[in-house]
Amino acid sequence: MPNLEFKDGEGKTVRLADFRGKLVLLNLWATWCTPCREEMPSLDALEGAIGSDRFQVVALSVDQNGLELARAFLKEVKVSHLALYNDPTSRSNFQMKGYGLPTTVLVSPEGLELGRIVGPAEWNTPEAKALIAAALKLPSGR
Repeated sequence: MPNLEFKDGEGKTVRLADFRGKLVLLNLWATWCTPCREEMPSLDALEGAIGSDRFQVVALSVDQNGLELARAFLKEVKVSHLALYNDPTSRSNFQMKGYGLPTTVLVSPEGLELGRIVGPAEWNTPEAKALIAAALKLPSGR
């Protein structure tokens, strides 16, 4: 996985490597993306249901207009569990080869890509939670 660099809700630089040790569901999205708007509530619900010191949804806005646009979007769609992250350069989208939005990548605690989906998905389902639970049981390095 590339070591993406982006900003948190306070404008501080964050790197994907900062999440090592956690299973991460990395979601690349943008405010202008209609499927992203539809998907965001289920990502928020997933984080609220099973987010922990072992698992985190990292919803990364690739909007070039920055944090405030992303913050307003999350407020509008009533997100309450997801942290705000933004890459105003959109470089993360290209580094991850996100050829469509949303793009969601499951990242192992060691920083390896376990799988990806391009397009919206329903994340707050028993099937999605079972996928996360199974990934948490994988041996290190896989």
